[in-house]
Amino acid sequence: MLQIANPRERAAVAAADAVLRLASLARRGRTRPAPAAIERVLVLRLERIGDLIMSLPALHALRTLAPGARIDLVTGAWNEALARQIAGVDAVETMNAPWLARGESGSDWRALFQQAGAWRTRRYDLAINLEGDIRSNLLLSRARAGWSAGFGMAGGGPLLDEDVPFDVNSHTAVNGVRLVRAALGASPARQPWPAEGRAAAAQLPRAGLTIPPAARAEADAMLAPAATRPLVGLHIGAGRAIKEWPASRLAETGTWAVREREAAIVLTGSATDRARADEVRGALPAGATIIDTVGTAPLVTLAAVLSRLSLLVTPDTGPMHLAAVLGTPLVALFGPSSPERWGPLSADARIVRVDLPCSPCNRIRNPPARCQGRAPDCMDRIVVGRVIDEAAGLLDRTRLEPADGTR
Repeated sequence: MLQIANPRERAAVAAADAVLRLASLARRGRTRPAPAAIERVLVLRLERIGDLIMSLPALHALRTLAPGARIDLVTGAWNEALARQIAGVDAVETMNAPWLARGESGSDWRALFQQAGAWRTRRYDLAINLEGDIRSNLLLSRARAGWSAGFGMAGGGPLLDEDVPFDVNSHTAVNGVRLVRAALGASPARQPWPAEGRAAAAQLPRAGLTIPPAARAEADAMLAPAATRPLVGLHIGAGRAIKEWPASRLAETGTWAVREREAAIVLTGSATDRARADEVRGALPAGATIIDTVGTAPLVTLAAVLSRLSLLVTPDTGPMHLAAVLGTPLVALFGPSSPERWGPLSADARIVRVDLPCSPCNRIRNPPARCQGRAPDCMDRIVVGRVIDEAAGLLDRTRLEPADGTR
């Protein structure tokens, strides 16, 4: 079943799938290669930072089930530096899909098709698409791998040898592991799976993520002014306005950390968050120690900064996921998105959200009209007191470390 909210898009994709279903008849009779015979694997994860991080359990499962295979990972250029730090991945290639680029330049379709067509020369035994999208499934099919698997919930299922159902009641990371297991024949693709949310996903083994010494040294230099203080991070943006918490409330939370916990405040975010960061910074107490990395820290250096924090307060965004797998305690603010489907992979994460009939709507890319141009009710109704209570609990439980400590 297609999981596309917009009725027109759903109808268009359904029509395309009907045509593709006829074209796919030529693939009937193909058989899945035995895991021992798999020598080369192509994996697509073209989306953003958080999507890559939520794929770490799937990459671990793939390496475990095909220990001798070469694994080539294709991701957006915005994730390249981080992808190269994932254990078990043999090569990283970048592909900038225009529907996923935010500010970065995306490739046109001609360039995408040329790049994907070159994959067939590598004679992949298995190709897996961890993103459910008709466009990336089409690109995956250009590899002409011996066997292909992915999610068809947003179209392109007929292009796959193994169209694995995506369970909306289970975490994205859980779905990724199920896909890999089905692709390798380790479990049936269409068995009735139980719903497994964030708690189950946080327990999954995952591929390791290494922070290079140079990035750690750069983070140490950034954090040096706060070497003797607890470090409380405030992540400013969320990639999309519908997931952002009002800047004034981030500042109130930071003010509490400064006055009650004698913390230094570390501001994180992208260059597009600069105006909001300035608003937060201007509302913090005079004389506070503030380390502003917004728009200046490369991704791997940001990872090193996040790993040093005593606590991070953040909306649902890529750095939230990154901090979670690095072991940083965090308070995650959720509104339109479901924490059971997209929550951080960590037992040291506290979720703060408001129960509303319309939340979570999971309409991140196409929010309801009433939620555009302002903070939606599900984010606006998150009060500072609840966030501070969760932050205090984590800080009280965790032994605070100076900035030169390692987690």
